[in-house]
Amino acid sequence: MSMIRDLRAAVRPSLRKSSTPYNGYDTTRDPSASSAVVDCAVYRDGRRLESTACLTPHEAMLRVREGGGFAWIGLHEPTEAEFAGIAAEFGLHPLAVEDAVHAHQRPKLERYDDTLFTVFKTIHYVEHAELTATSEVVETGEVMCFTGRDFVITVRHGGKGSLRALRHGLQKDAELLSKGPSAVLHAIADHVVDGYIAVAEAVQDDIDEVEIDVFSAPAKGSPRGGDAGRIYQLKREVLEFKRAVSPLLRPMQLLSERPMRLVDPDIQKYFRDVADHLARVQEEVIGFDELLNSILQANLAQATVAQNEDMRKITSWAAIIAVPTAVCGIYGMNFDHMPELKWKYGYPLVLTGIAVVCFAIHRTLKRNGWL
Repeated sequence: MSMIRDLRAAVRPSLRKSSTPYNGYDTTRDPSASSAVVDCAVYRDGRRLESTACLTPHEAMLRVREGGGFAWIGLHEPTEAEFAGIAAEFGLHPLAVEDAVHAHQRPKLERYDDTLFTVFKTIHYVEHAELTATSEVVETGEVMCFTGRDFVITVRHGGKGSLRALRHGLQKDAELLSKGPSAVLHAIADHVVDGYIAVAEAVQDDIDEVEIDVFSAPAKGSPRGGDAGRIYQLKREVLEFKRAVSPLLRPMQLLSERPMRLVDPDIQKYFRDVADHLARVQEEVIGFDELLNSILQANLAQATVAQNEDMRKITSWAAIIAVPTAVCGIYGMNFDHMPELKWKYGYPLVLTGIAVVCFAIHRTLKRNGWL
């Protein structure tokens, strides 16, 4: 178990603090070569054979069949034509090949003869100075993994989620890598789930920020409750996060509970740890969704209360203005016999009466919180 923890410490991403630009897989292949294959190596007894630095997938498999070990081939967004030769070489199922080429797949685990096909959704936190109604919070990618008895093929889609650090970490641990392709599959699953944990922590900070804005006293002149658009946008991003996490839980449980010929028994128990971490992230994401629902409802309730307060103020002033309007309307009628029309103090008395009544109404409404 300590061996796995050390590996995690080596490959765990730091999504909120890292500023290193993406530079793809680590590869010793000719960078001028036009190919979706970005790394191809043969591993024997837990170590990478240096003599396989520039091999093609076909040559790598010849080395494996001659001397044992397994081949790990990494691809980035291959086209159908680029992937066709590899699919034929390794006997990959057409349905799995189609999914791997076209991407946008749901996380899943499928078995085709002697090959396991696993789809992972990678999540990357997008740094932003300030959360707005149009901010992108999470960016998704995909990693597909074909696992056979003597090969691993990883197909990556998206500009993030490089497996370079993961490959380096595994190459430093010969004991773990000697377990074969299933060790690589576990390391990829663990790497992806560790990314989920880091993103969950970052999203929690954004939710805390929105929650503080909604429930804190608003600044003078600013709308109470903050911007509902920010809350709704964050909720949409959390939903995208949820779509990556939730479907993956069942495949991880299957890998940890069901004996499989392609998964080493010593590696299988570590999938249980990955499944536990994934279950924890799923609970957090579900909690995020429910919390954002509550925050959004509170924001809408505060907006409604603010509108009611405005309506009460308008109604209060309308009630005050109604007094002089009514009196002036009455004395504006053209009748010959009206009280106090000929009295010298009639006009100031009416004005004084209007002022007294308006002041009394204003004081009463002020005391009741309407003004």
